[in-house]
Amino acid sequence: MSAGSAELITHHALPVLRFDKIGAWGLTEPGAGSDAFGSMRTTATLDGDDLVLNGQKTFISNAPFADVFVIYTRVDTGEAKRPIRPVVIERETPGLETGRPMRKMGLHDSPTGDIFLRDCRVPRANLIGTLEPSAGARGGAAIETLNLERAVMPAMCLGIIERCVEESIRYAKTRVQFGRPIAEFQAIAFTLARMELARENATNLVFKLAWAQRAGKLDARLASVAKLYCAEQAVRVSLDAIQIHGGAGYMAELPIEKLMRDAKVFEIGGGTNEIQLQTIARAILG
Repeated sequence: MSAGSAELITHHALPVLRFDKIGAWGLTEPGAGSDAFGSMRTTATLDGDDLVLNGQKTFISNAPFADVFVIYTRVDTGEAKRPIRPVVIERETPGLETGRPMRKMGLHDSPTGDIFLRDCRVPRANLIGTLEPSAGARGGAAIETLNLERAVMPAMCLGIIERCVEESIRYAKTRVQFGRPIAEFQAIAFTLARMELARENATNLVFKLAWAQRAGKLDARLASVAKLYCAEQAVRVSLDAIQIHGGAGYMAELPIEKLMRDAKVFEIGGGTNEIQLQTIARAILG
């Protein structure tokens, strides 16, 4: 949205930033997940001063309750190559519908759903950016948004890691088996040490991302490195926490099993682990 006109920023972005409205951005489609740009089928056709959108987005955070949407679509300009551009659409726009919140493994307090576009007509002024070829044909603004999304996720992973480490240390010190606290057994102590290592590394990556973003040095490599490492460690640490807690960790009465279910999404959303590895490899190999 930062690349949009002053009017789009004033009327749509600022209310979201002030928490007056809920926003959602739609890239993923039923047939376009990891290959979001290459397989995208949502289209926007120029019709005078309007754009007419048709297509479907899926697994979109906030979709069931959002007030304003940023939808990535192929724009039919009459040329062979159809550039991918974001378009702003308000909830009340005829032709836009959303599905019910999906049932998910985790992140139950973050609603996710489908977006349906059927002859959805919006002013051409709602297009973010230009249709000039120099603006990039494979989603320039979307890639920048993905980098920012990936740069935010490590902080969420860090929160999961921190809670798991704190709960596990507390439990290991008080849970007595074979006549002594389980923290005194080397297997448990070494597991806790590796969990602490993950917490320290994740903390450093989160602060490095914050520095890079402020300094204008955030790039795809760093965003992917941080997301991949923190996501993998959030899953591993949460599983270790369950193991340390034993049967109690598997029960819903404790927060550990929820943290594990929540952690898994970070290995999928915003680009799977495999996509992060591909991005990193391309960056270092040229």
